[in-house]
Amino acid sequence: MRFCMHWSSIRFDWNQARAFLVTAEEGSLSAAARALGMTQPTLGRQVAALEETLGVQLFDRTGRALQLTTAGQDLLEQVRRMGEAAGQFSLIATGQSKSIEGHVTITASDVVATSLLPPALTRLARLAPGITIEVVASNEVQNLRRREADIAIRHVRPDQPDLIARKLKDDAARCYATGAYLDRFGEPTDLGDLSGAIFAGYEPVDRFLCEMQTRGLAITRKNIRFSSASGVMLFEMVRRGEAIGVMTQELASLIRDARPILPAFPPIPVPFWLVSHRELRTNRRIRLVFNLLAKELSR
Repeated sequence: MRFCMHWSSIRFDWNQARAFLVTAEEGSLSAAARALGMTQPTLGRQVAALEETLGVQLFDRTGRALQLTTAGQDLLEQVRRMGEAAGQFSLIATGQSKSIEGHVTITASDVVATSLLPPALTRLARLAPGITIEVVASNEVQNLRRREADIAIRHVRPDQPDLIARKLKDDAARCYATGAYLDRFGEPTDLGDLSGAIFAGYEPVDRFLCEMQTRGLAITRKNIRFSSASGVMLFEMVRRGEAIGVMTQELASLIRDARPILPAFPPIPVPFWLVSHRELRTNRRIRLVFNLLAKELSR
């Protein structure tokens, strides 16, 4: 079925939308003007024209400081996606994506690196074959400021002002088990009575137990038959039907017959953030990889 676009309903100018996007990301008109290579008054007029066209106020202005309004926050993510698409369109249309070369280092947890990254990297290899990728699969947080990696996939937003972070999506972790496990050990139904349940838990085990017990899961060390700092190893034990595991819905979907159990267990929020250092602004190679990962991992 062909999608029908109501072209007459599109009422804004892309240059104005870009002015809004860069101003929001840079935090001030002066910084945005420098990033776009234009004068501050010209940029200010473009943002004001967009506000007039849309009939909304995008920023609250207090002196020189700018703060996104609720309407601005609602529109920012949509305009950001437009910016990514425009950038990719330009690169592909001019053939520049295939001419961009160099090395980019990505860090992610071992389970994200092995389960979620490969499809995105396959897409990247087709789009920009001159870029080589090193994946640092580690559950330790690599320091982007010391250039231990160019791009990181994290579950918490960094608070360093010189890092750029983009939220990809929200997931949630629950208790999962396979049919094979449930056939052998039965399905537990009570958070307070798990004496016979077998879990695969993260190291350090004491921290894992504390987190689970805080959420009402009455398990002890006797329940932890398998433990590891490797998410891949724990994922595999759950997949083989040997244990119950706490994992995100996205990861659990990769196990053929895994299903959530213990519905009274409160889901654990797991946000996904894509993070880079400020060289993202000027380095086309890093920006290309960052934008492609943002698109692919947000699906």
